[in-house]
Amino acid sequence: MELDQIIPEMGQEGIWIGRCHIPEKMAYHNVEGPHVVWVNSGMVYDLSFYFKSTGELINAPSYRNVLKVEDPNLSRLGTLVEILENSLYHQKDDTKPFLLAPNDTQAVKACGVTFIKSLLERVIEERAKGDPRLALQLREEITSIIGESLNHVKPGSSQAVKLKNELKKRGIWSQYLEVGIGPDAEVFTKSQPFSSVGFGAEVGILADSDWNNPEPEVVLVVSNTGQIVGATLGNDVNLRDYEGRSALLLGEAKDQNGSCAVGPLFRMFDEAFTLDDVRTSKISLTIEGNDGFKLDDSSDMGEISRSPEELVGQVISNHHQYPDGFVLFCGTMFAPTLDRNGKGMGFTHKLHDKVVIASPKLGKLINWVNLTDKIPKWEFGINAFVKYTLKRLIQGE
Repeated sequence: MELDQIIPEMGQEGIWIGRCHIPEKMAYHNVEGPHVVWVNSGMVYDLSFYFKSTGELINAPSYRNVLKVEDPNLSRLGTLVEILENSLYHQKDDTKPFLLAPNDTQAVKACGVTFIKSLLERVIEERAKGDPRLALQLREEITSIIGESLNHVKPGSSQAVKLKNELKKRGIWSQYLEVGIGPDAEVFTKSQPFSSVGFGAEVGILADSDWNNPEPEVVLVVSNTGQIVGATLGNDVNLRDYEGRSALLLGEAKDQNGSCAVGPLFRMFDEAFTLDDVRTSKISLTIEGNDGFKLDDSSDMGEISRSPEELVGQVISNHHQYPDGFVLFCGTMFAPTLDRNGKGMGFTHKLHDKVVIASPKLGKLINWVNLTDKIPKWEFGINAFVKYTLKRLIQGE
């Protein structure tokens, strides 16, 4: 694995913010825990003197003022390559720094069916009732009927209303079509603050799920005022059979131990990286299995049906606030259909699959698949963060 290619140009260009777990011997006041870090030109600097969380940093308009390598309050934690190497789950040494997901106190929100291809797959899942054996026939039937008609429809438009009425006449209207082309986007809580896993970690699927997949997505970094201030990559791990059986199983399908991967770092907006770069970003997905299976695919954010600003506007407004800000999964056009377990069975994960999600300006997020009860339990939550913060404050007095 070429670790020097995980972050573009090793962070020589751009503003890269994340989190590292810091062992007691290297931590301020000898308090072990998660520290906010800045990556610059291949080195990782500790920002925790100034910021307790990335949630605090993204809501501080002047955070750039402290990003100075000569600042005596910014200690060097090591090289980026060293820390990336120690972040790989199978060789992690807890006595050395390793990367965590860059988000912490922020809410973790997600939008679904924002691409036509994934919209059709959600309709197929619903009709198949979670049975992948029925998906092939349904895919051909549904795509032939409504595939072309959706390609140029703006959600919520008068054209979308006419199409909705026509599809209802044909008896093929769906709750997924409602959020895919209707006025209101699907917005759900993907995971809880502090529960996301980061670069090099294992992601989790349920043992009794027979039809599941990664969902590679751009993840927006949004302040408490609703301003998009950066972006990163995410894997919205999804149990297709669960959601296909019933949309009311969305929580089980989406929110399990290790089902939300974010990283490797936040890339904050500056002169070299803007929202326009997000709008035109290309996302690639590679899955490699121990059985010799390999899948390569790519998608284009330019094909999204709702703009990033529209999606954010449906999450935060005068009627819903997020005081710590939030990260927002923008949705995916990926719903892998390549047969893996036999003709017509489509794709599903196998244990220890390696999943690589990449984008030229956001880097690479790499994770491995395991069962939710076989990977490390989520144990560091809000109470643990409060205790950690208080302990640092007390010992620093």
